[in-house]
Amino acid sequence: MKLLFDLFPILLFFAAFKLADIYVATGVAIAATVLQIAWLKLRGRAVEPMQWASLGIIVVFGGMTLLFHDETFIKWKPTVLYGLFAAALLLAPMLTGKNPLRAIMGTQLALPPRIWQRLTWAWAGFFAGMGALNLFVAYRFPLETWVDFKVFGTLGLTIAFVIVQALWISRYAEEPEAGDAGR
Repeated sequence: MKLLFDLFPILLFFAAFKLADIYVATGVAIAATVLQIAWLKLRGRAVEPMQWASLGIIVVFGGMTLLFHDETFIKWKPTVLYGLFAAALLLAPMLTGKNPLRAIMGTQLALPPRIWQRLTWAWAGFFAGMGALNLFVAYRFPLETWVDFKVFGTLGLTIAFVIVQALWISRYAEEPEAGDAGR
């Protein structure tokens, strides 16, 4: 359900694009993201930093798309978001002294410190690569292809990357402590 909830704005964006155009789709994506955050707040749930960043970027880049009636801005939105994620992953250890992935997933997964570091670098590289790939598709292919890539291509590549990461991590996952076996 959380995955579906997270995909809600992009799925509505896709449907609106297919039924109307990029400008209607952009407006729908902005509204859906605002509603998503409002729903979380009304339910008393925490809004993750990634969701706040996505909201800010869709409002700014989507707003510029609508204001200037120029699809270029919405095409840049994924690259900016991916770049922000990559930068956060690389800068957080220097600024806070903590590995951000370990802080998020460390209670669910026990890995040696060097593997957490490599995992962080891999995700930062993945996000940087996805940002570059987004721009390549945005500027080399028709708008319809970019929208399909944004929805299905990025999701497929992310799932494939997660599977590869899971297989790689499984080689290094440490056995739980004796007291943790029942948890």
